[in-house]
Amino acid sequence: MKKSRFSEEQMVAILREAERTSVPETAKKHGVSEPTVYAWRKRFGGMDANDTKRLKQLEAENAWLKKLLTERDLDIEVLKEIQARKW
Repeated sequence: MKKSRFSEEQMVAILREAERTSVPETAKKHGVSEPTVYAWRKRFGGMDANDTKRLKQLEAENAWLKKLLTERDLDIEVLKEIQARKW
C-alpha cells in the first residue's frame, strides 16, 4: 500500500477545515482529490488529532499481539510434532 504524504493528524486537520469551508475548495488548496477527502472522512470522521495517535498505538499493539499469537501457535505445532514421534 502506498504511504500517504499526509500524516493522520494532518488528515484530521484537513477534514476539520473542510467542515468550515467546502470540500472542493479544501481539496484544491491541499492538492488532493475530493474523493480522497471523502475517504478520509469515512475513516477519521469523528476523530480528533489525539484520537488518531491513540488509533495508531492500538494498531501497533494489535500487530504485536498477533505476532505473539502466531509464534505461540507455531511453538505448539512444533511441540505436537515432537510429541507425536514415539521415541
